[in-house]
Amino acid sequence: MSTTATSLTGRQIWTRARGLLIAAAILALAGVVMAAVQSSEQHSALDPRSPDGNGSRAAARILADHGVETTVVTSADEAAAAAGPDTTLLVAHPDVLNGRQHAKLAGVAENGGRTVLLAPGPDALGALTPGVPSVGDPATVEPTPPDCDMPSADRAGDAEMGGMRYHVSDEDAEMCYLRQQLPTLVRVPASSGNGDTVLLGTPEPLLNDRLDQHGNASLTLQLLGSRTHLVWYLPSLSDSAAADNEDRGFFDLIPDGWSWGALQLSLAALLAALWRARRLGPLVPERLPVSVRASEATEGRARLYRQANARDRAAHSLRAATRTRLAPLVGLPAAQAHSPEALTPALAARAGGGEADDATRIHTVLFGSSPTDDASLVRLADELDQLEHRFTRATSPPASPTAPPTDKDRTS
Repeated sequence: MSTTATSLTGRQIWTRARGLLIAAAILALAGVVMAAVQSSEQHSALDPRSPDGNGSRAAARILADHGVETTVVTSADEAAAAAGPDTTLLVAHPDVLNGRQHAKLAGVAENGGRTVLLAPGPDALGALTPGVPSVGDPATVEPTPPDCDMPSADRAGDAEMGGMRYHVSDEDAEMCYLRQQLPTLVRVPASSGNGDTVLLGTPEPLLNDRLDQHGNASLTLQLLGSRTHLVWYLPSLSDSAAADNEDRGFFDLIPDGWSWGALQLSLAALLAALWRARRLGPLVPERLPVSVRASEATEGRARLYRQANARDRAAHSLRAATRTRLAPLVGLPAAQAHSPEALTPALAARAGGGEADDATRIHTVLFGSSPTDDASLVRLADELDQLEHRFTRATSPPASPTAPPTDKDRTS
């Protein structure tokens, strides 16, 4: 008896998996190339280490030439720890900070230091300079005269100013570089001591590609060089995440709009499921375009059963087919072919008078438990075949006896 292997060969496995392996190799190679291209040191805008046009290395060099030491920090804790009475704290992106980070920076001016905020918006102003709100839309950045008596601005002269504009009600505050009668540079002295807070409506005078224009370099030196130590605070994503995660849950960390997006995706998935599950009517049998030999269909089904280890389904199919063929042989209708109460006694009676042992054996073969291994399944198939042959022979009509030769036959 020939057997057919059902396990995949090494060549078949390679043929099926090579597409995925090639795609994975391409992705890995692309990742290595991108990492190699971006392996050089990268800096963000207003970074005093960056030589790019939107960096501020030139400003840091000028300050260093005048004896100002610059320290770059990336967290509010580091900024608060490094700031002191002889320190200028520059906050490059104050609007990305949260309330807890603002609170850590609020005491710098009160301790005698200077805080410089670059283009602060309503949140930063409300936490660090409550009496100075922003007004209207940002103004265009262009050369602007100082129009004030503030020594730093007066020495710098015209500078490229604009951006955020502020409304100042504090009589002690100094306002410069007016745009539509509103200042874009404000110095707010602390309530006590020599500290102050400076609001700069735009960071462009500090950029590398704008520092040499008009009085930008002088204004930068006047604002950031008033003290011997400059703390340059560049907020980072890790700093914001660490501050936000202290008292927030998982759903608080999901960005705004994701809940609405998740709802839309869920609705789309539900509609897609309803569309794919929609029944167009009852199933209609269709004649196959080609004829398949019964042996091939049986072998293919057997391979599927073997691949899924479905010995119970295979045994059920074999027993059901045998019962269907045996029932007519003992005079039972097709409706009772799968009833053990009807089929077993009828077969036992036809076999030899309905002995208990014979009935038990017939019931076990036709209605017993499912085999647990391949050997038991093969043994069950043999027993079903023997049982069917037994009753087939028992119900076959006897052969006609041969008539004895007559005298005529002998004579002829």
